Amino acid sequence: MIVDGRVLREDFVPSEVVHRHDEVNLLSETLEPLLSDGRPDPAFLFGPTGVGKTCIARYTLAQLCKQEPAVRVAYVNCWQEYTRFRVLYRILEGVDRAVDVHRSTPKDELFERLSQTDDEPIVVILDEVDQLEETAALYDLHRLGHVSPVLIANREEELFASFDDRVRSRFHAGTRVRFDRYGTDELAAILAERAEKALEPGVVTDSQLRTVADAASGDARVGIGVLRSAARRAERQGLATITDDALEAAIPDARTAIRRKTVEGLIEHQRVLYDVIDDAGEIEPGELYEEYERRVEEPKTNRTLRNYLTKMVHYDLIEAVGKRRGRTYRLVDEDDETEE
Repeated sequence: MIVDGRVLREDFVPSEVVHRHDEVNLLSETLEPLLSDGRPDPAFLFGPTGVGKTCIARYTLAQLCKQEPAVRVAYVNCWQEYTRFRVLYRILEGVDRAVDVHRSTPKDELFERLSQTDDEPIVVILDEVDQLEETAALYDLHRLGHVSPVLIANREEELFASFDDRVRSRFHAGTRVRFDRYGTDELAAILAERAEKALEPGVVTDSQLRTVADAASGDARVGIGVLRSAARRAERQGLATITDDALEAAIPDARTAIRRKTVEGLIEHQRVLYDVIDDAGEIEPGELYEEYERRVEEPKTNRTLRNYLTKMVHYDLIEAVGKRRGRTYRLVDEDDETEE
């Protein structure tokens, strides 16, 4: 049934994109100076999760590199690489210059090594850039004339609020590419493209793909995850096609798998916050911060904790109930999420 499982992976980049042509064109125009030895302004891709920001960034850069093979691309997921050292190391690794770098290597030495890669232009995709614990790496990249950053985040206001004045002033002029949620028709078309490449012909119907798209509520991660889960379930059962029962069972399975993966990817201090909320059931910020401080040796500032909580809200792990003084946090109920 599954002929190419790679196509049903979340990080798969298609050879053609569906329903994101305006966004591709704007990002392409922004990066166009690279084709004539120029340096583009920073590019920002903003939007909720599952709307194709990472896919479009990688797709657009792949097309650019076909036109100008000298351009090198480094991808950094700031959810995992959230310090200056880790960002610089991942970029060096992406351009094959990380040999003999160790944990004890000074950060300034990493920067110096990156500054010596100026024989060819580098585009750095900083995914989940609002997860950075320190913005010094952004200042580093701005100082390097051969490095062009593409920054991916959920919301502009929250991202810029996390910048210090030095970084904010230097990145203010960048191009903004904004992504909205997919409509049901759009997401169904994306799923049809994936199904055509990943599955045997006739395995899933157009009506079933619309059901998946509707259940995913505009989140392509969820839609692709449901299709993958349904195909695997049907395959295990020895079925020739995806049945409606297999599809129905796959919807909560896919959401649970995405949630589990996201929780496992939380950095240490975010995971402590998540566990405190889980233990409490529902908790107000003051109590949450106090309990968090009891559980860690070197607590982060309240501002950093608010950023962590905001990020977990974006990823549907927790929800904020009420406003300001009356606000409480609790985990998102998976049953409620499935019913939406």
